[in-house]
Amino acid sequence: MKILSVIALIFYATGLTLWSDPGWAASVRIKDLVDFDGVRGNDLVGYGLVVGLNGTGDGIRNAPFTEETMSNILERLGVNVTGEKIRPKNVAAVFVTGALPPFARAGSRIDVTVSTIGDAKSLLGGTLILTPMNGADGQIYAVAQGSVIAGGASVEGKAAKITSGVPTSGSIPAGARVEREIQFDFQGMSTMRLALRNPDFTTALRIEKAINRKVGRQVALMLDSGTVELDIIKAKARSPAHLIGQIENIEVTPEQKARVVVDQRSGTIVLGDEVRISKVAVSQGNLTLRVQETPMIVQPNPFSTGGQTLSVPRTTVAMTETPGTGLAEVSGETSLSEVIQGLNALGVSPRNLIDILKSIRAAGALHAEFIVQ
Repeated sequence: MKILSVIALIFYATGLTLWSDPGWAASVRIKDLVDFDGVRGNDLVGYGLVVGLNGTGDGIRNAPFTEETMSNILERLGVNVTGEKIRPKNVAAVFVTGALPPFARAGSRIDVTVSTIGDAKSLLGGTLILTPMNGADGQIYAVAQGSVIAGGASVEGKAAKITSGVPTSGSIPAGARVEREIQFDFQGMSTMRLALRNPDFTTALRIEKAINRKVGRQVALMLDSGTVELDIIKAKARSPAHLIGQIENIEVTPEQKARVVVDQRSGTIVLGDEVRISKVAVSQGNLTLRVQETPMIVQPNPFSTGGQTLSVPRTTVAMTETPGTGLAEVSGETSLSEVIQGLNALGVSPRNLIDILKSIRAAGALHAEFIVQ
């Protein structure tokens, strides 16, 4: 019986193998498989000041732009500081980032992230003052202000310092208010494209058939492996929003490519259920070389003249080969579970699994896309 929806996660440090239930294939809603044309967010960024810090702000010598910004703000508020030297320790210059969600209306609120750009040590207890947030077109779409929730703490003394988390970055939940709406004629669309997040011809075809079956007429057409087009006029829906609400919760079983993903930094191996290995034999053993240097000091004879103290090298070289577990044969068209069982039968540690998979791929027996991160 073909095993469906099985993922093996093999970790270097623990050697742990996790298995999902092989008895079923998960169905996924269309809204979780595709992005709807025109339904997208927009990134925003702004530059501002965080005040009220407990002596953990920017140093004016290393961040002169903080003093300049603060002077400009005070000037706009009617405080004349021209020619004055301001040396505060409770102010930090920051970048404010956020995302304007699709169809956001004026007056709604969004979350923002605040990050220092100078040498401030912590944003704990700080307050972001009114900061305009611009889009890619340079227009102001939101303004942010509020108390910063820092994600860490930093304590230091004269000879020691300890930091927990990242105190130089924080967030303000619902800290920005939308001031400008993005103009988009969503109601006037006659066609709409669904962009698959993981392009696949089989998945796109299944989405097309599921939508047509739900609507009762041919309104969906697969254009390529990553695009399905909807004919809103043919669907006879009251609006594009009504059509999306009608089809987005339809469940489809996505098809996945046979793929092996290897992350050498964390030592993680992920194998999809469709991975197949042709008939191949695997043998694994360890070869250890040990070189030890033990130099010896030679002293001249007592009362000798012209003698010198010398260091004489002494090197010990040893080679140890751990016998392999023998030659294990993997039969043709092997499934994922049989591959893992075969590797475990060899007594192979998780540290060597990546090298074995690379060798099997080099031998042309691994029938899957091999991705190394």
